[in-house]
Amino acid sequence: MDTADELRIDTAHRELLDQVLDKWSLSVLNELCERPSRFNELRRAIPTVTQKSLTATLRRLERNGVVERDVVGTRPVAIEYRITPLGKTLRHPVDVLLAWAADQMPAIHRARAAYDEREDAELEAR
Repeated sequence: MDTADELRIDTAHRELLDQVLDKWSLSVLNELCERPSRFNELRRAIPTVTQKSLTATLRRLERNGVVERDVVGTRPVAIEYRITPLGKTLRHPVDVLLAWAADQMPAIHRARAAYDEREDAELEAR
């Protein structure tokens, strides 16, 4: 992935990161870190996700070995989702990224404001 002088993210790494660190995946993983959940429990816990997006997210996470489905032998049959041991290993790197974001947010806000001011000035100059 990287050498001493160069950071290189190849296609396989980029695809995986896109799939496990997207908006809905992080929300699903956050819920499943607390406890296993059925589909509708996840829908209620993440009210802004659509059924289609949640289904696609769960399938991607399952395909990557981060989430597993368990058929619950009740009537009617239900599916419960749970985080896998592999999925639990994502917790630390995500926490590190979130801590970085929290620490750097004031600088990011200043950079955004400066950028927006430059953009506004360019638009006015046109």
